Amino acid sequence: MIEKVLQLKCNCNQYPWGKQGSKSLAATLCEKTPGTDFKIDENNSYAEMWMGTYPELPSYVLETGEDLQDVLDKNAVELIGKTVADKFNHTKLPYLPKVLSIAKALPLQLHPNKDLASQLHAKSPEQFTDPNHKPEIALALGDFEAFCGFKPLKQIQSLMQLPPLEPFMPEVRKPDFDDQTLKHVVKAMLSASEDAVRKTHDALMALPKDKFGDDSYIPDMIPRLSEQYDKSDNGTLVALVTMNYLQLKAGDGIYIPADGIHAYLSGDIIECMARSNNVLNTGFCPRADRDSVDMFCSALTFTPHDAKEAILPAKSFDGSKNGKTLLYAPPLSEFNMLATTLEDGDSETIRKLGGPSIMIVTEGEGTMKADGKVYRLSEGFIYFVGQGVELEFKATKKIKAFTAFVE
Repeated sequence: MIEKVLQLKCNCNQYPWGKQGSKSLAATLCEKTPGTDFKIDENNSYAEMWMGTYPELPSYVLETGEDLQDVLDKNAVELIGKTVADKFNHTKLPYLPKVLSIAKALPLQLHPNKDLASQLHAKSPEQFTDPNHKPEIALALGDFEAFCGFKPLKQIQSLMQLPPLEPFMPEVRKPDFDDQTLKHVVKAMLSASEDAVRKTHDALMALPKDKFGDDSYIPDMIPRLSEQYDKSDNGTLVALVTMNYLQLKAGDGIYIPADGIHAYLSGDIIECMARSNNVLNTGFCPRADRDSVDMFCSALTFTPHDAKEAILPAKSFDGSKNGKTLLYAPPLSEFNMLATTLEDGDSETIRKLGGPSIMIVTEGEGTMKADGKVYRLSEGFIYFVGQGVELEFKATKKIKAFTAFVE
């Protein structure tokens, strides 16, 4: 009989924006997985722990050391299920969950849509490693800051009337500030010379705070971002002037569509995306690492146009017996996410899911009963669960667990 519940060991990557050593939740969870060979070096910054079957940082079955994808390929019907395999026409997991620990702004980025991703992958497969799109969600595990999507056009228009920003406006002004005007502004900001960006930042800092209206955080944020990257980084202008600045609390979620501009700024999050690693970067990174501004701007979509539109609300989940599990359901077919919170002594049952899932425990202790066996739950434990398995949880110490799944 095939084991339908497999404990996984995962790995963590080291991008410069990650948190240092054991301050990184991604790294500490990774190290707490039993039987793992991952050890934290306090001198390194750890950014992302990946859970899934993407070849760049795949997960392995803890007991056997096998690559999870190999196990899925051999047992696709039992573990993935015919419905999901047919839906995506392959036996790979269509999603990629991660834990991110963010100490400073990630590159200002967007993920190309399917059409552009296919073209880029065909042209430079070493940089764009798959032909897929990458819409994603982020769930805050604590205080989390992010730049996400564009502000309402009227708000941007009023900021663009500040004298230091006027040079980024088109020479011929339309009566209405529309998406085309915004595209011009973003392109002009991203194309500006280091000297022009530096001067603009200085001029903005010199203005009285009340000139910024509701965006009075802008002058305070310039030194913070300048310290992280440089006063000449074009990303700072685009993020502060045109993008929504969000401050989220534990349990809050956001959704980033394919082509949606974003840059996470600080905090620990659970992230999940369609199975892809394609990205276009144009700021908050060295100039040599930036992609073409023209390509970035041509790919840009202008949603969301308001901070509220970026929020992904938690809903009640009909497959939760005791109501301790919430559902985050982004508008896409690749995945949904469950968040289970149990106080000491609580129990919960989650119905059989019609496809494969990956669950991580981010805090607490307890047990999970599945397929007639009992599994231990503890911080940093990660399980792959095949389709059609009911899960019964019991917490001895308050548990938080997140489950990415597809049906």
